[in-house]
Amino acid sequence: DKATDPSIPEENWECIQHFCDQVNADTEGPSLAPRLLAHKIQSPQEMEALHALTVLETCVNNCGERFHHEIAKFRFLNELIKVLSPKYYGTWSSEKVKSRVTEVIFSWTVWFPQEVKIRDAYQMLKKQGIVKEDPKVPEDKILPPPSPRPQNSIFDTDEEKSKLLARLLKSNHSEDLQAANRLIKSMIKEEQEKSAKVSRRVNTINEVSENVKRMDELLENYKRQELSKSDHETLQTLFQRCEKLRPLLFRLASETVDDDEVLAEILQANDKLTQALGQYRQVVAS
Repeated sequence: DKATDPSIPEENWECIQHFCDQVNADTEGPSLAPRLLAHKIQSPQEMEALHALTVLETCVNNCGERFHHEIAKFRFLNELIKVLSPKYYGTWSSEKVKSRVTEVIFSWTVWFPQEVKIRDAYQMLKKQGIVKEDPKVPEDKILPPPSPRPQNSIFDTDEEKSKLLARLLKSNHSEDLQAANRLIKSMIKEEQEKSAKVSRRVNTINEVSENVKRMDELLENYKRQELSKSDHETLQTLFQRCEKLRPLLFRLASETVDDDEVLAEILQANDKLTQALGQYRQVVAS
């Protein structure tokens, strides 16, 4: 309701982003959100409908494949078509809202060429004369509008690709727009791989830290001869796992040679791990 509040003329980006976060956080989010948005897009209040369309586009940009799968279903596309169709809400929907809905569906035919239902829905609108000609979508609407991105995003750091992308988006040729889509997908994939590496590093270092801490506790009990049989098995399992973590740390270090701060963090984790493994061999294995 806050993200689509008709009393506010400007977009409430904080609420829009919060809505997207909620869609991503909730397992049912991608299936529930389109239904909620469809209801708002069909609102008789023009500003509420326009805000809802902005939320929809931002979700497309932020909420991943499950959300894309839902909006590409006839069930949702039909809700958008109702806004345009004179049989439903087309007679009283404002021209601005209808124009924006048409732009959205058309832009999806460019953005999601593999989604046959979107293309079929759009072609049906043209065949019925509801859409007379392809809309001249503003350059920033060819693709879903950019969401607030974290700093150091690949879109910001790779200046050469960003300039090429800007050039392609300014073109009126469909080949250039398709090239822009391919470039964006490759840039997003690159950023996802970068995020995955960061996630692997953080998870590995956290696991090393937790395992070393637990090993230290069990080794102290072992020295005092206070270790139960199950704890002894746990200690052995931890030792084996820590041995497997060492090559992971080496691999992470080799991938992170250009970041001194992160490399220092990995090497520190490796030192703790080496010390714990040495302690085990000295106390238990001997």
